[in-house]
Amino acid sequence: MEVTRAEAVAALLAQAEEAHGAYETIELNGVYDQDWPTWYAGYLVEHGLGDLLGHAVTADRVGEFIASTYAEFDAADLKPGEPWPAYIGSRMVAGL
Repeated sequence: MEVTRAEAVAALLAQAEEAHGAYETIELNGVYDQDWPTWYAGYLVEHGLGDLLGHAVTADRVGEFIASTYAEFDAADLKPGEPWPAYIGSRMVAGL
């Protein structure tokens, strides 16, 4: 089965989530990162988000997109069990 762009972006977001957890634990000594969308954006751009989307993207634009889209996810009445990387990944492919 072929992986769609949205699934590939969701997988990259999940990878970023794991790396960010380690960053918060090790670098921030367990302190919650209030500016997590900026960290994610840098990670995603450095790890090939533009290639997955088929065009170049800037970390600033990605960070803004993640922050606004995650706020939608957090406020939405989503189907049970839809993980946030899948939600944001599909929206990134459609609108970023």
